[in-house]
Order: sequence, then structure tokens, then C-alpha cells
Amino acid sequence: MSENRHYDVVIVGSGPGGGTMAWRLAQTGKRILLLERGDYLPRERENWDSQAVFVDARYQAPETWYGADGSSFHPGLHYFVGGNSKVYGSVLLRLREKDFGVVRHPDGISPEWPVKYDVFEPYYQAAEELYYVHGLRGEDPTEPPSNKPYAYPPITHEPRIQELFDGLNREGHHPFHLPVGVRLEERDGKPLPHSACIRCDAFDGYPCITNGKADSQVTCVDPALAAHDNLTLMTNAYVDRLLTDPAGRTITGVAVKRGDATEVFTGDIVVVACGALSSALLMLRSANDAHPHGLANRSGQVGRNYMRHNNSTVLAISRTPNPTKFQKTLGLNDFYFGADDWDFPLGHIQMVGKSDGVQIHGEGLPGFLQWFPEKPFDWIARHSLDFWLTTEDLPIPQNRIFYDGGKVRLDLHQTNEEALHRLKAKLRDLCTKLDIHPHLFDRSLYLGKDVPIGGTAHQAGTLRFGTDPATSVLDLDCKAHELDNLYVTDASFFPSIGAVNPTLTIIANSLRVADHIIGRLGD
Repeated sequence: MSENRHYDVVIVGSGPGGGTMAWRLAQTGKRILLLERGDYLPRERENWDSQAVFVDARYQAPETWYGADGSSFHPGLHYFVGGNSKVYGSVLLRLREKDFGVVRHPDGISPEWPVKYDVFEPYYQAAEELYYVHGLRGEDPTEPPSNKPYAYPPITHEPRIQELFDGLNREGHHPFHLPVGVRLEERDGKPLPHSACIRCDAFDGYPCITNGKADSQVTCVDPALAAHDNLTLMTNAYVDRLLTDPAGRTITGVAVKRGDATEVFTGDIVVVACGALSSALLMLRSANDAHPHGLANRSGQVGRNYMRHNNSTVLAISRTPNPTKFQKTLGLNDFYFGADDWDFPLGHIQMVGKSDGVQIHGEGLPGFLQWFPEKPFDWIARHSLDFWLTTEDLPIPQNRIFYDGGKVRLDLHQTNEEALHRLKAKLRDLCTKLDIHPHLFDRSLYLGKDVPIGGTAHQAGTLRFGTDPATSVLDLDCKAHELDNLYVTDASFFPSIGAVNPTLTIIANSLRVADHIIGRLGD
């Protein structure tokens, strides 16, 4: 193997798990190769076009996968430098401290984490600072303990959202400023002339044409490439399989397809961070004589225990107009761990990106208009308030991704559905008290065109970590139990998912594992 194909560390995937790892390891001076199956997402007018983004799914992966019933769908995945973070909502919440313990639900138990919140806390803080998280400690009663304030101030609510915030407070609730990763400098609620973010209405779910969103490319990959010539980024590089020595104990090669050619690169350490679904598929297609059922799969757990949250995006109609542009500033966790009439967790409510007439028309919901039969789509959009609801789903073995006759199959069995129904009911009750019509209409396009219920935006759990190799794939440092030099730093390692966006935990864990790898690399 020629020297220029050997690296100290090879990282597969440039999303929050891989891009953050590359940023951190590049500072060591070691030779780092970052492989990305896609290219840079083009900066073009369509970045902010709701028809192109939501209805036409311009940036969504053109792959076809299959459900358990044989139906086909296009997964809500995005193959670009920065991964899915190029279009994420950029809300970066810590898991609640209780989420790291056993949590009981009507359908079963959300398992305990083998590494607790106190270990993650300093890495959460570092992750928030790295990804420009704007927030305010102390508003949310479920907020876990922290040693420092947010490094960046909370994003100002626009007037209609401030009215909603004040109304929730009057009703005895505890709304809080969402922690959002954004490169925003503002004064009196308006962006300063040099601010990358301009507080537009095309932030949540859209690529950001001004690079105002704190995604992995903007915050980690590009700055690391500019500062460290020991980091190499290779785009349009699809990792077909990982190769091992005959005993199956060491990764000896990373087979990369670029166009019609296949190249093999080597690394003393290999880090996989393709996203929970794609990382599991990589392990499965890397099967060999030493690993006949897939790489690191002696436990049979590779691809299993898949979680994606029970997510719902709903639109409510404000009785007064809602001219808000940057709507994603308010959250509510008062029902996170339960309610007066329910002893089990319900979940999280947050504002989501403002809908427009094109999106509402694209939903194609005839029942939607029965309440407002003479109102055009644009009128509805001007009066809309949009919410994202998240409840926890459980990691059960039959929820899994695998290859079935050469096709990718994703099996989903719903868990904890009642919690989501009850959380919607809580939101409807709030609406009746806050000058909002108590009818909630589903916005299915936000989760991705033709994506099954829940989507794949919050994918997690397919390569869970733990102390027992018989029931987990990775050890507590996120190294594969069966291989000496293979690590995973996307959300695959999650044993449970809580009810908040998983990205900050991915970033924090990547920084945690990076410290371990740096110790292995030495001077």
C-alpha cells in the first residue's frame, strides 16, 4: 500500500458525528482522511424554494427502500458534505438527565444508558459552543444541570411568538427559548449587517444559502480544512465495504467507489459515522468469513433496535395573523415526563419552520379546507402557527434495517403511539386558551416526501453501545467489541432516544470519543 493511501484515521461520513470528529482530530497533526459519499450541496436559489425543497424533494437521496409490507419509499436522507445537518432544524437540546436512566412507558421500558449524564455534561457544553448554540438556562424545568451559561444569547421571539410565549406563561406553563445552532448576530430582533443568518423564513428544513445555519460543514469541516493541511476531504466517495484481517480483529482497508473505480485506503483507526441507518448497512455488507452475518455482528444486534421518535408536525390557525418569519424560537417541555392525567412521559413541543401557501397546497389534504372553505392557501399560511411534537419510541429488536434479497428493507413497528395522541390533545387544549383555533392539521411534507410515519430524520440505535458483547455492538468508548480499531460516532450507539432532537448528543459523544482516540494515537 502506497504511503499516500495510508492515514492515521479514516472517517466515513461528514455529518455531525464524522465532521465533528474530523474537526477535533485535525488539531492533533495526524493524517486524517474524511470520506463523504456526496458532494457539497449546491448554493442556488432553490435552497430557499419550498416547492423545490419540500414538494419536489430536490435534495433528498434518490434511493428506493422497502417497508415490511413490500411498499417502497424514498428515505429522508441527504448525501452532502455536512450530511443531514445541511437541512436539519438546528435545534440542539441536551437529553434530560432522567433520560439516561430507566424510563417506563405503557409499551415497555426505555433502557438505562451505561454512561450517564455527568460524563456527557462537559462535552455537551463544548458541543454547544462549537455549534453556536443560542439559548437561555433556567427557563425549562426539565433542563439538566450545567456548569456554564450558553455562550450565545437566546434568539429573540418575533411579536406573535412573544405573545404566545407570554400567553403560555399566564396559563402557568414554562415556555423556553429553543437552543438553536445558528450563526446569528442580532440587535433588537434584527440581524446585524455582517450576520451570516438573516432570520429568514427558509431556515428549518431548508439548506442555508448564506451559511447561517450551524451545520457540520460550516462549523467543522470547512474550518478544519482551512486550518489544517493534514486533513483531507474526499467527496463522491462511497464506502462499499470495510475489509479485515483473516482473524477479523482489525480493519485493514476501506474500499471506496469513486465513479467506476474502487480504491482501498487504510487507517490505523477507522471511524464510521454515516448515520444510524447507513452505518448499519455498511456493517452488514462488509460480511466476510470471520464475520459471516455482518461486521461486528456476533450479537445479532447490527441494524436492530432502530429508533426515530414518534414525530408529528402540525399546523394550527391563529385567529390573528402570524407574520413571523423566523418561527423556531419557542419550546415547551411541561409534559415531557407526564401530566396530571397521565403517569407516563408525553414528550416535547417546539415551534417549527413557518409554512407557506406552496407547502400547504402541496400537502394535498382535502379535509384541511373544510374548516376554512373560502380561504386561499396563502391566507391560511399567514395565519398559521406550526409545531413539532416529539414523543419517545422504544428500541425493540424487530425495528431494524437490513438487506433482503439485495434490497434495503426497513421494518417499523409502532410503539408509544398513545403518548403522541395525548401530547396533541394537550396542544389542542392550549390552543383554545391562546387565541388559536383548536384544530391541528398534519404537515407531512416536513418529514420528507413519501417518507413513512416518523421519517428518518432522527435515526438512532442500530449499533447500540454497552458493556455486554452479547447484547450490544459497541463498547463504552463506541469501539466495536469485536474489532480493535473500529469506532462509530453517529446516533447508532444510542440505547434509547429520549424525546428531544438527537444531534447535540451525537456531537457531544463525537467529542468524547475523539478524546479517547487521541489518547490512542499518542504523540
